[in-house]
Amino acid sequence: MRSVKNIKKAIYISAGSISLVLGTIGIFTPILPTTPLYLLTAWFYARSSDSLYNKAMSNKYFGDIVRNFQENKVIPPKAKFISISTLWVTILLSIYIVNILWVRILLLIIAICVTIHILSYRSFNR
Repeated sequence: MRSVKNIKKAIYISAGSISLVLGTIGIFTPILPTTPLYLLTAWFYARSSDSLYNKAMSNKYFGDIVRNFQENKVIPPKAKFISISTLWVTILLSIYIVNILWVRILLLIIAICVTIHILSYRSFNR
């Protein structure tokens, strides 16, 4: 029984670390969603390692954003603006590059739905 817990913990730590790395890469590439990956990191770490969770939540760059989202379901206006702007630049560029009509329509629908989803959260000033 103990080994199953250790394996589960190792998997959660590994998955949390992978999502942390991908989220960090997402800062520099518009394809990866940074904040959702950091939220996933916090979720995995909370279930596997108190020290990793506390370290992630005290991070000066994303700890407050993750904590405020987890506790209050709010997104700072600046984060909304950056997310939506990056989303639309990437989607419009993809639509321009792709010559398949149904893919263009699908990308447009995805962009609209994600925009609505992001705007559905309350804002606060950081």
